Amino acid sequence: MSLNWSAKDHKNMNQPAATGQKRSRNDAGNKATVVLGAQWGDEGKGKVVDLLATDADVVCRCQGGNNAGHTVVVDGKEYDFHLLPSGIINSKSISLIGNGVVIHLPGLFEEGDKNEKKGLKGWEKRLIVSDRAHIVFDFHQVVDGLQETERQAQEGKNIGTTKKGIGPAYSSKASRTGLRVCDLLGDFKDFSMKFKNLVHQFQSMYPALTVDEYAERLRPMVRDGVYYMYEALHGSPKKILVEGANAALLDIDFGTYPFVTSSNCTVGGACTGLGIPPLNIGDVFGVSKAYTTRVGIGSHVGLFFSHYILDVLDEIKVGVAYKLNGKRIPHFPANMDVLHKVEVEYETFPGWKTDTSAARKWNDLPAKAQNYIRFIENHIGVPIKWVGVGKSRECMIQMF
Repeated sequence: MSLNWSAKDHKNMNQPAATGQKRSRNDAGNKATVVLGAQWGDEGKGKVVDLLATDADVVCRCQGGNNAGHTVVVDGKEYDFHLLPSGIINSKSISLIGNGVVIHLPGLFEEGDKNEKKGLKGWEKRLIVSDRAHIVFDFHQVVDGLQETERQAQEGKNIGTTKKGIGPAYSSKASRTGLRVCDLLGDFKDFSMKFKNLVHQFQSMYPALTVDEYAERLRPMVRDGVYYMYEALHGSPKKILVEGANAALLDIDFGTYPFVTSSNCTVGGACTGLGIPPLNIGDVFGVSKAYTTRVGIGSHVGLFFSHYILDVLDEIKVGVAYKLNGKRIPHFPANMDVLHKVEVEYETFPGWKTDTSAARKWNDLPAKAQNYIRFIENHIGVPIKWVGVGKSRECMIQMF
């Protein structure tokens, strides 16, 4: 595409006169609501996104790849999403895969087709893919698996990666050799040359690597994602929802490194992965489980094995502080060797030993469950918006 644009054209545009006044936060445009995982993933983000997406105009993915997994239950049907935003279920909203996401194209279309058989109609017409998003190739996945095998052989331990090629794809991006969606849809000879150069870097270590191409099916979905978000933020009033993948303790900077994913899963990832200014970030919802689990390998302080159903426990222990060498520490240790040595200080609460799955209002919950929730709310200093008691959106108790 050619843009014949000059400074003279810019000068002649009808633009509002500069006022010399700082634009207030209230004048910054539409706000994006962000849903993030607050633990190690599998907290139920998909259900919260599904709840908020029912009246959203735009639902976005900002980071990660098909290493994420969100399950949404609607009318008894389970839809599984890995790359597609969960909000694509809403036929009235647009779903955007942002520039911060790394996309395995065969996986994207396999996921869409699988959910279409379950009843997800017209998803391709509602999906926008940022032209700046990087591509995960099949050889990235092969490399991911081989690297895990090598780590196990050399160090006796691996990271617990999903082997979806996410780390190697972000590595290609960081080393500035990665290929983006815009490259695939541009001059194919140029793309082929770049691809051969990229593959050559890996073939010396991992030969016989191949690639799948989905250019023509992808082409109608591709747009400049940054400009699309600019229009969404500064155009007519819109409800914009950002669906985070993975979780805070898997964040490349703030998680239990090196047992983390390869992207920023905290709120900053919404800004960099979509081109949203911090000024346009509105409500941020962190989703937590009533009990903590993690997938894969890595430190899990306070781990214990049980049926993991709070309704049946005699008592519930809540970790409220860490101790190192007998002294409380005010932070979450960055060093995994140190983290392994901490002791957890607990508050103990009596279990309610009552099925809560039918509760739909706060007063439907047992008093002991209410006390448990209020304690967590007061201890972390963050208001709790919803309490989930089941898989579907109807199983959410709204607190305020």
